[in-house]
Amino acid sequence: MPLSNAIAASASALDAQRARIEVAVSNIANAESTRGPDGTPYRRRDVVLQSEPLGFDGELGRAEAIGVRVEDIVVDQAEFRRRYEPSHPDADAEGFVAMPNVDVPEEMVDMLGATRAYQANLTAINLIRDTIQRALELGR
Repeated sequence: MPLSNAIAASASALDAQRARIEVAVSNIANAESTRGPDGTPYRRRDVVLQSEPLGFDGELGRAEAIGVRVEDIVVDQAEFRRRYEPSHPDADAEGFVAMPNVDVPEEMVDMLGATRAYQANLTAINLIRDTIQRALELGR
């Protein structure tokens, strides 16, 4: 596998993990948003990733490297949480407020996992770059 394909695979993973981090941050930021533009509470979003071939070896008939891309960002249709808060402007007749379906600790774990994956792919890119530099130095 050419090293450029390995770098491209890790670079695609960097983009995917960045998207996961951005979505988790958005979910956390809106964990208390009881009213959006449509008048309903915020709904949690999630990133759907899909593998993506980056090069094709005609002799072997297979992909040389497999990257990843963001296929979609989906809206979680789980029920809203309910919290008793009768003084809240969005409270219903029984005093309950519909809260976003965001679990902040779960989002923090997702963000931590995405951060670790981002760091691992950055390390892989740096390792490949260092290998190429050493090979060029040996060729002198």
